[in-house]
Amino acid sequence: MKNLAKLGSLALSLPLLFACSGEAPQSVSSAPIAIAIHGGAGTITPQNMTPEREAEFEAALTEATEAGYAVLAAGGSALDAVEAAIRLMEENPLFNAGKGAVYTYEGRHELDASVMRGDTLEAGAVAGVTNIRSPFIAAREVMEHSRHVMLSGAGADEFARERGLEMVSNTFFNSSHRYEQLQRALERLREQANAGEQIAQLSASTLTADPAGWEPAFNMGTVGAVALDANGDLAAGTSTGGMTAKRWGRIGDAPIIGAGTWADNDSCAVSATGHGEYFIRFHVAADICSRVKYQGLTIAEAGNTVIHDVLLPAGGTGGVIIVDRQGNISMPFNTPGMYRGAKSNRSELEIGIYQ
Repeated sequence: MKNLAKLGSLALSLPLLFACSGEAPQSVSSAPIAIAIHGGAGTITPQNMTPEREAEFEAALTEATEAGYAVLAAGGSALDAVEAAIRLMEENPLFNAGKGAVYTYEGRHELDASVMRGDTLEAGAVAGVTNIRSPFIAAREVMEHSRHVMLSGAGADEFARERGLEMVSNTFFNSSHRYEQLQRALERLREQANAGEQIAQLSASTLTADPAGWEPAFNMGTVGAVALDANGDLAAGTSTGGMTAKRWGRIGDAPIIGAGTWADNDSCAVSATGHGEYFIRFHVAADICSRVKYQGLTIAEAGNTVIHDVLLPAGGTGGVIIVDRQGNISMPFNTPGMYRGAKSNRSELEIGIYQ
């Protein structure tokens, strides 16, 4: 489907440009409800997307958005709506989260996730987990059933087992297209290595740079959701497989509260996707909500400022999804495309891929 919605940095509180559903919007209730999701950002253009692949992404984004919205429409919490959407994307190999996560340099999978509630500011996260089927559910368990905010590695896996979460072999997350992506990444790294230097001896600076020929997709790929429920509560969540060919236990922004995930009823809820190192350095998610809270900006103004005027000049690429307590939604990104979807009780289902 070539004429997908061009959301870009437009707030969805405005009239929608293209509807992906023929149904009329639901009648506006006194209590706004809204959900927005993303499935990664990067060099996503019609030229590198087949019609069949495009249709697959559109269907997956629609399914996740509708699943989250159904929770809200039934009177469920923003937190449960976020979980419903993210869990579907974690189970879909199209996305770099859960099944279909990218490979590390060593050829395995290390996954990260986080969640935050806007009413209490409670948060939970896991990083570098290898055997938990749903990293997002593990992050929620950390928030609700531990005295910590973030658990990592083997300790997080042990906690998940004790909580009775579903555990899987690391090979459960395998996918052929991600394995091919790893091989391309390793080849790029070999090309950048000094003459005669073995790949295992590459320096940290070589591996973390973006050399010529390095595909932006190697740094990108995350799923996330933000929601507002009828009680006026916000929630945000993010889940990812991280960066292709990452080493040494690298952790990106997805599990970092304030960088990849933030929710505060006094401002907004944000989930980010992009080159995680930059989102950490510029604490992107929290910065956007702080601008809303302390400067009185709209979420569209705050999101555009951070994504286009702060992040991009520094070399950071990616995007965010944002929702506020009025049910407004904004999805700014500075890459050619970002997989995204949104729906509220004041606007129709909207799905977008390209700029």
